[in-house]
Amino acid sequence: MLKDKLSQLRQQHPVTVIGSAVIDVIADAYALPWRGCDIELQQQSVNIGGCALNVAVALKRLGIESCNALPLGQGVWADIVRNNLTRQGIHSLIETDKGDNGWCLALVEPDGERTFMSFTGVENAWDDDWLARMPRHTDGLVYLSGYQLTAPCAERLIGWLEASPGVTALIDFGPRIADLPPPLFARIMACKPLITLNRQEAAIVAEQQSFPIDVEPLGKAWLERWQAPLIVRQDKDGAWYFSETASGQAAAFPTTVVDTIGAGDSHAGGVLAGLASGWSLAEAVTLGNAVASWVVSHRGGDCAPTRDELLLAYKHV
Repeated sequence: MLKDKLSQLRQQHPVTVIGSAVIDVIADAYALPWRGCDIELQQQSVNIGGCALNVAVALKRLGIESCNALPLGQGVWADIVRNNLTRQGIHSLIETDKGDNGWCLALVEPDGERTFMSFTGVENAWDDDWLARMPRHTDGLVYLSGYQLTAPCAERLIGWLEASPGVTALIDFGPRIADLPPPLFARIMACKPLITLNRQEAAIVAEQQSFPIDVEPLGKAWLERWQAPLIVRQDKDGAWYFSETASGQAAAFPTTVVDTIGAGDSHAGGVLAGLASGWSLAEAVTLGNAVASWVVSHRGGDCAPTRDELLLAYKHV
């Protein structure tokens, strides 16, 4: 049971989180805008967000320490992000005067689905000086997002990963997987990372790579081609995991969907917490499912639960 495993969540491996800390302006939309329209939005909130930030928050609340490389700039948005991180006890290695942090407008439809419109800031301004500050733990875990791996800084980040033998990367390409040039994708996969995809992203991969569309044969084809682990998240149907030692499906946790923002990021945070504690991939994916189920039942993407909140919510699971 989850409650029995949570008592064994003790960090054994270092974790580094690389990516963005931005502002999410979240608004309810009765429908997505169409060309030439003028729709009325209802603002929900202004939150700190960004894939890497959501991962860092999830790890922190689960009691797992991470080294966070979340570039913080100078400006209105950066000040909001910096102050919020300070309140949560989260520190970033990267401070810069290159500009402000980015922000995005997130439109949430009545069924909870979200659509992002993003404005890039310093989070994609990676240079060699920033990379030199990064730790290189041979038994460490590293989180990377597709938002950085499809930005102009991608070559630098991939080069850093290639020069970090022994590091296990968890990569969430997100919707940007469709924008990743094949040569860069090949270099990333040569590092044998753990990739996490949702339903839509898995369908994109299946089309790009001429893989079967069904998840189980897709996972087998993935392993055969790259000999690297894969997670395919299927929301209410849980998540599949594939590795050279074990494959299967981890069940979803009961929840009522309010807002799907940050669900995939928080799932990655839960998986990283499990792996950092020496758990198997199956056990880590189960924890990821629990964390994501909690997040989609709350507003905003930076609302990952503590261990106690997970225990209370899923004490019978």
